[in-house]
Amino acid sequence: MYIVHLTCRESMEAVVRARETGHKVLVETCPQYLLLDDSVYDKPDFEGAAYVMSPPIRPKGHQDYLWNALSAGLIQVVATDHCPFRQADQKIAGKSAFTKIPNGAAGVEDRLSLMYTYGVAAGRISLQQFVDVCSTGPAKIFGLYPRKGAVAVGSDADLLVYDPNGKRTLSAKTHHQAVDRNIYEGFEIKGRIAATVAAGRVQFKDGELRVERGAGRYIKRG
Repeated sequence: MYIVHLTCRESMEAVVRARETGHKVLVETCPQYLLLDDSVYDKPDFEGAAYVMSPPIRPKGHQDYLWNALSAGLIQVVATDHCPFRQADQKIAGKSAFTKIPNGAAGVEDRLSLMYTYGVAAGRISLQQFVDVCSTGPAKIFGLYPRKGAVAVGSDADLLVYDPNGKRTLSAKTHHQAVDRNIYEGFEIKGRIAATVAAGRVQFKDGELRVERGAGRYIKRG
């Protein structure tokens, strides 16, 4: 069983009980459940709608528990559930009825930077664990390893060059995601993504996006 979007202590404890009785259970969580708490829903002027997602952000306390579970190897994947909606003309649809607020937020652009900064640089997980939960582990689980998730002869030339020096602040004003809110607005990031290489082609370098429409390829899962 593969559990997506695990958010809280009670769920993690249920997974541990299942494993103890012989069940194979794999777990995925997301940066928002590691870094945010439910106080985001108290933001004024309907700004809390930017954080409406399923499952919701949990109260304080669950975040530290999940970081500990990640460090202990109990969580195998950190994904994003990237599903953005604009505040101005989409989230606003639920202003008078909570159930009509579109569920989801943007996250794919900032996942690695957040996990490096608040995981590796903060001493919560090792650099090796960071690579495993963000790349190698998911590739193995979904049958794409060693084509993906490895730097080796015969693997796809998919590489990330991360410069640990310098810092920046996350903001909707500067991100590349086509959405008007960033749920990590104001978060300080250590280091920077210097370059991204996909299939041997430089797609992003020194802040410049160089992607070409149609260059992607469908890869069947093993």
